[in-house]
Amino acid sequence: METLAFVHFGLNTFDDKEWGYGDVSPQVFNPTKLDCEQWVRTFLKSGIKEVIITAKHHDGFCLWPTHLTDYCIRNTPYKNGKGDIVGELSAACQKYGLKFGVYLSPWDRHQANYGTPEYVEYFYKQLRELLTRYGNISEVWFDGANGGDGWYGGTKEIRRIDRKTYYDFERAYRMVEELQPEAIIFSDGGPGCRWIGNEEGFAGATNWSFLRSKEVYPGYENYPELQYGHADGDKWVPGECDVSIRPGWFYHPNEDDRVKSVEQLVDLYYRSVGHNANLLLNFPINRDGLVHPTDSTNAVNYHLQIKKELSHNLLAGIHPCVSNDRGGQFPGKAVTDGHCDTYWATEDGVTKAVIEFNLPHKEKINRLLLQEYIPLGQRVQSFVVEYYLNKQWHPVKLNEETTTIGYKRILRFTTVSTNRIRIRFTSSRACLCINNIEAFYSGSDLLFNTTKDQQMEIQGYPFTLPQVDTEQMKRCIDRNDSTTCFVDEKTVLIDLGEKRLVHSFSYLPDQSNKGLISNYELGVGMTENVTDKVISSGEFSNIRNNPVWQKVYFAPVYARYLMFKPTRMINDDDRIGIAEMRIE
Repeated sequence: METLAFVHFGLNTFDDKEWGYGDVSPQVFNPTKLDCEQWVRTFLKSGIKEVIITAKHHDGFCLWPTHLTDYCIRNTPYKNGKGDIVGELSAACQKYGLKFGVYLSPWDRHQANYGTPEYVEYFYKQLRELLTRYGNISEVWFDGANGGDGWYGGTKEIRRIDRKTYYDFERAYRMVEELQPEAIIFSDGGPGCRWIGNEEGFAGATNWSFLRSKEVYPGYENYPELQYGHADGDKWVPGECDVSIRPGWFYHPNEDDRVKSVEQLVDLYYRSVGHNANLLLNFPINRDGLVHPTDSTNAVNYHLQIKKELSHNLLAGIHPCVSNDRGGQFPGKAVTDGHCDTYWATEDGVTKAVIEFNLPHKEKINRLLLQEYIPLGQRVQSFVVEYYLNKQWHPVKLNEETTTIGYKRILRFTTVSTNRIRIRFTSSRACLCINNIEAFYSGSDLLFNTTKDQQMEIQGYPFTLPQVDTEQMKRCIDRNDSTTCFVDEKTVLIDLGEKRLVHSFSYLPDQSNKGLISNYELGVGMTENVTDKVISSGEFSNIRNNPVWQKVYFAPVYARYLMFKPTRMINDDDRIGIAEMRIE
């Protein structure tokens, strides 16, 4: 799919709420210009292949004329109670060839019997109606927000449920399988696709399409893990990145000037689709019943920008050199033949290999697209991209780790000019199976990295430095590059205060070039005496002449303590100079 549309529309649209309490009168719902075909045309022009509508959100209001409750579109002024917005959108999708999905909130803040076994039966009757009335359903979306305060028939109280057992989701999965066998089921743990662990629209650069199937459930408490998947998972559950084009999920007039820009949407594409996930972009339908023109314009233009940046594949038709292949129908040239069913494969047991491309002449390059042959699973664990210059190979300058690939990985990096580029696959779960590799020049040399001021604003996890005086330590977290924390020890122990899932380390050197680190080693652990699990090591290039933020990216790992260890200093300094430090 790659890109999908979400539609949030309902009583909240007219009551200026995000989560309705369940007590708003259906009489407020009256979109006078509603046109589902306008929505669908907008989505198609934005490169979107599927739309999912909030048939019922947490407030319990239903956008279809169900007879299971009076809290539905039958009792609104819209079309004098004869409307069916779920049906109208389904028909528009069929007309224009767009896939159609439904969101049904398990939580219902309106129903008096929520929290009882009777409500569960009501929920399954609703689900059956949606699965049997509207033709082919391509995705069924179950939200992880469940239980809390609500109207609940006028009781206005807090109700808690056991998220693991109350709804008996296995029953839902069986019902979907029976009535819509081609439909994908979304929830925190799938089984078809998973929530990505945030509502900001991005997946981790390390992103496995596996989950530990017995562990994750709707409302999963360790949801930050979902950004990365489980490397040791036993079930295939790829990620879906949901995000709204506006700050809110439902339409609010005061957000008309806060629509995500083309640049922001482009960035989200690279951090979702380009990180082995789908992008589910929400369009809050306005009170007229239309996609707002600003939302429409920005969505269409972002799609055009992506097409422009990835329009001219510089590797098309080139026969690369490979360090190993298994022969026959699995040669290196399969990665540039444009076919989805061919792939380069190494021999059994060969989990490291190099593929090199020689271009006819020098080209500017700042994008690289890689794809594994997914029918045989996700395999690559780490790789390095390098270009040839001045008789040497150099790594491209990235702002993320190069670990997993999956269905699709798109790298953005500082523009290089070269006629040779190579990928060194340094670790894989099994022999390599690479389907496609493409390289592009986006048309602009503008850097996408954050500025020093923007980097200062990044929060990161709170931490302490147990070996450093408190007043001294404050100098590396005061967001002031003119102050420096000097550490007299040979290593810097960092205490996050509790177990955290970390994926990057950033450090701003002393701006007067005192205590500069040339080479480093970064270790992690759960106790301060055992931090010897090395997660990264390397060089801070040109730090003497350009003492800017140094960022280290690595595969996500749980840790409470980090050990930052210089293995070589620029000068024979007895202390380490840290102007600022961040751990994310």
